[in-house]
Amino acid sequence: MVYIDELHPEAITIGDNCAIGIRTSIISHTYWGARRKEGAFGDVLLEKNVYVGPHCVVMPNTRIGEGSVIIGGTVVKGNVPARTLWGPPAAGPLGEVTVPLIWENSYEDFLGGIRPLRDKGGSRVPRS
Repeated sequence: MVYIDELHPEAITIGDNCAIGIRTSIISHTYWGARRKEGAFGDVLLEKNVYVGPHCVVMPNTRIGEGSVIIGGTVVKGNVPARTLWGPPAAGPLGEVTVPLIWENSYEDFLGGIRPLRDKGGSRVPRS
């Protein structure tokens, strides 16, 4: 299932031969009630031959150029150039978990138990 904004579907244009992955949301507004601020509503355009992977969110005021590929799980806002592979860096390790996040432990204990990873030179690996 793909969610297409039900309040302003007329603001969304999907070009020919596009593929949109399961559980992707295409949103043309981000306001509740009356429109309150600039940028809360805007056109969304997927040009032809666009692929949007599963679990993406396409925000208002977004244009995805012809032939572009959006990596699954990406939040897209703004302009994606034509024929571009677009998405976040691949996920990777951030730290060592010494206190599991389960019902027996508090969230504070879990946070206190996280140990930053170090690179081969002994330097702390930065968190993103």
